[in-house]
Amino acid sequence: MHAPSPASPSPLTALARRLRARPPSLGPVRLVAVDGHAGSGKTTFTARLAEALGGGTPVLHLDDLATHDELFAWTDRLRAGILTPLSQGRTARYRAYDWTARRFTGPERELPAAPVVLLEGVGAGRRALRPHLACLLWMDLGRSDSWGRGQLRDGEEQAEFWAGWMRAERAHFAADPTRPYAELLVRQSSLGYEVLPGPHGTD
Repeated sequence: MHAPSPASPSPLTALARRLRARPPSLGPVRLVAVDGHAGSGKTTFTARLAEALGGGTPVLHLDDLATHDELFAWTDRLRAGILTPLSQGRTARYRAYDWTARRFTGPERELPAAPVVLLEGVGAGRRALRPHLACLLWMDLGRSDSWGRGQLRDGEEQAEFWAGWMRAERAHFAADPTRPYAELLVRQSSLGYEVLPGPHGTD
């Protein structure tokens, strides 16, 4: 009799293995971006991927760098405060934007130059960042479905914000699309996540 074959690793476990095997892309860091429409599930997926990577994998949420007045104009802030120190093997430090107080506040946060650092948020795969990425993932949920989920999550009190957000996101992706450059597409189902080759996949 043949011995039973070992069970295949879960998609997240397999993805974590692939990411750790990539060469560094930013100094000693493998910077991995998770992009997608607002409401597509980026934050939840990224948290689970960080768990699969283990060892307290750092995650930077772009919502912490964006502001009401600069929904997408955070590239310089990211480059100076995060990318430069990570590229030098140093811990990055930043203050997060408070969406209620409308200002950067709270204690200074640290983002260590770990072997893998996850960057999560709408626009994480923008043109200016792609040269620094070890891998670009796209949450493959359509715009209308994503926005519907996001609005349901945030409730009526955020209706005015969402109206402005949808215009801004539509303009951003029209000028600087991410999905055509994604190496991997992530799709969610009732059984978990499926990771598929993206339009720009090389594996």
